[in-house]
Amino acid sequence: MNRAHKPKKLPSGRWQIRWYDADEARQSRTFDLYNDAAAALHKEMADAAAIKAGLKARPLPKKTFADLRDSWLATRALHKRSVDADKSRLRAHLIPAFGHLELTKIDYEQVEEFKAARLDLSPATRRHLLILLGSMLKHAKRMKWIAEVPPIDKPSVRALSADYSYLRTGAEVQRFLRAAHEEGRDAFLMYATAVFSGMRQGELAALRWDRVSFETGLITVDRSFNGPTKASDVRYVPIQNALLPTLREWKLQCPGSLVFPNQVGEMHKPKDRIFCERFRRVLTAAGFEKEEMQRRQAHYIRFHDLRHTFASHYMMQGGDLFKLQKMLGHKDPELTMRYAHLSPHAFDKDRGLFAGLSMSETGQVLPMARKVAGKSGDAAPRAESSDPVRAERRQGPVRRVARTAR
Repeated sequence: MNRAHKPKKLPSGRWQIRWYDADEARQSRTFDLYNDAAAALHKEMADAAAIKAGLKARPLPKKTFADLRDSWLATRALHKRSVDADKSRLRAHLIPAFGHLELTKIDYEQVEEFKAARLDLSPATRRHLLILLGSMLKHAKRMKWIAEVPPIDKPSVRALSADYSYLRTGAEVQRFLRAAHEEGRDAFLMYATAVFSGMRQGELAALRWDRVSFETGLITVDRSFNGPTKASDVRYVPIQNALLPTLREWKLQCPGSLVFPNQVGEMHKPKDRIFCERFRRVLTAAGFEKEEMQRRQAHYIRFHDLRHTFASHYMMQGGDLFKLQKMLGHKDPELTMRYAHLSPHAFDKDRGLFAGLSMSETGQVLPMARKVAGKSGDAAPRAESSDPVRAERRQGPVRRVARTAR
């Protein structure tokens, strides 16, 4: 039995239709004319039947990008380590550009306009924004809020950069650590551990004493700010002899569970002063001048560059590249290869590759003939060469011409 009614005339004189959609939810609409209402009722009933039979796609819901943001943060972003970064990018860029738009209206042209308006940002920042946008739109497609994800062309960014920053000499490292010691014992120990272990900012903040073994001389790295490490792996970092006695002494002064707690004994947050303001103050006290970077004055060393400092000096002291990869936790060996050129023995086998070529066999260097002053148009006399090969080459064409004349 058909549960849909024929158009019904309302007291206002308009015609109302009511029907059940493909999800068995009751719907209604009103029209001025009976014929329009009857045609619409017939269409809605036919569409519902076709959808239930799988002959027609369901209509897309009218969702905005702001709705997508709420769904993303409530579900997908919870499983990401970079949720704070996602929130920042949404707040500063994506919501102002797309928040009011229906998802079905976001197409290739809209994305290109978004990119063109942000050319002042670095390629890496623009790439991060577009990656987040693409991931969110894929989530919308899985939710059946859009039919297709528009093409998103991302700027190419070199995965590796040879021009990374680090404290380049032992003297620079010592200047930095002396200034850190003046800043405070807690800052000195954290910065020194970063320099001598290559641990990341979050790994230092989450490090516990039960992960530091003075018996084996190893640090077990398995935690970061939001839980697991970046690669979700466990790795082991040797405690350098230069750090060992200072770290032992620090354990007596800081006997809690965390190796580097904040002032209230809890774990540092990513934007805490020890990673930002205090770190920059140490650089200034150590005599590292600010440089023009992305239209502002800033120190060329960031906290993460202490990790580069460790890796660079490890290789400069003759360290093993394979072991360095394991200590840094790089899954891709290409990431570690950026430090290979710093090994003092990196090119030992290459210096003798041209031993078979002797400089003494390359020929005789002859002086250039001087131009003799004379009348205009006079040619300078040629210097006679003692090289018989060159003399024969000059005479060759003359002999060929003579033979032809005969």
